Amino acid sequence: MPKKYGVKEKDLVVAHVVNLVLTGKLRSGDRVDRNEIAHELGLSRVPIQEAVVQLEHDGILSTRYHRGAFVERFDESVVHEHHEIHGMLTGMAAARAAADADPRVAEHLNALTDSMRTARESRAFHEAAWQFRAVVTDAYAGPRLAAMIRSSQAFMPRAFWVAYLDNHDELLPYYAGEAAAIGRGDTEAARTACIERSALMGRIMMTELVRRGVFRPVTVAF
Repeated sequence: MPKKYGVKEKDLVVAHVVNLVLTGKLRSGDRVDRNEIAHELGLSRVPIQEAVVQLEHDGILSTRYHRGAFVERFDESVVHEHHEIHGMLTGMAAARAAADADPRVAEHLNALTDSMRTARESRAFHEAAWQFRAVVTDAYAGPRLAAMIRSSQAFMPRAFWVAYLDNHDELLPYYAGEAAAIGRGDTEAARTACIERSALMGRIMMTELVRRGVFRPVTVAF
């Protein structure tokens, strides 16, 4: 695999392992073959080990002494938990933004919302959405909260959302609602928009993972 310049080798490995999990090529309890990953990506063992440390910190892998790294439990409840945590953490930063009510931040968020509204392709929509999130996080999350937000995004990779083409109309109202709440200083509405948007993203991801065959369809007993 050709290297992507400007991207840390450790981050390439993290993205690769997460993709293996999200495509069902690695499942709960599977052992991660570090040599195979090093060969596939053309990397040394150093960034592989760095990635394993991060993935363990993010709750995706666990390591066992002298046995290697294994995929942690990955099921419907884990997907929902990651999104629930992400919603609460981003909601904290959004509430701080609303409490501060900086008109420059509000103007920037409104411009990004307009970009999402007029986006004609998935990549443009989600790049604007990631910028929206970064504006709030960079301005109102301290180092610890920012690190926790990044960690909560482990199962929310950009590549997944860029490939998912049908969610623009579903997600846009939550970004618009958050921007409006921040602009008028409504902390609870800003927090709620984040929580509800993240919950929706979790449901969208679940639907896609079922379609891919990673999870079985949920059956309701009568």
